[in-house]
Amino acid sequence: MTTFDDREKAFEAKYEHDEELKFKVNSRRNKLLGLWAASLMGKTGADAEAYAKDVVMADFEKPGDSDVVHKLMTDLAAAGKPADEHAIRKESHRLADEARQQIMTEVR
Repeated sequence: MTTFDDREKAFEAKYEHDEELKFKVNSRRNKLLGLWAASLMGKTGADAEAYAKDVVMADFEKPGDSDVVHKLMTDLAAAGKPADEHAIRKESHRLADEARQQIMTEVR
């Protein structure tokens, strides 16, 4: 193996690690967002956890966050707790930081 091959493998490993970390943070953020919305709708315990899982799964419908935001807006409105896109995205950004901290603590 040459030094170039070693560097290439190291860069590939770092990229793979970074992408996995990004996926975990995004999934955790969506779970926290689902729990936040569940609390607004008055869901607790197993109902809140199940709803949070539904929010995580909603993220796989389309690329980006629009599918999650749309689900939350629709569900909150149906529960009589309407929230606009800006409020949901603001909470999403706040929870992304919390999710990142949680994941980084688990990694250590």
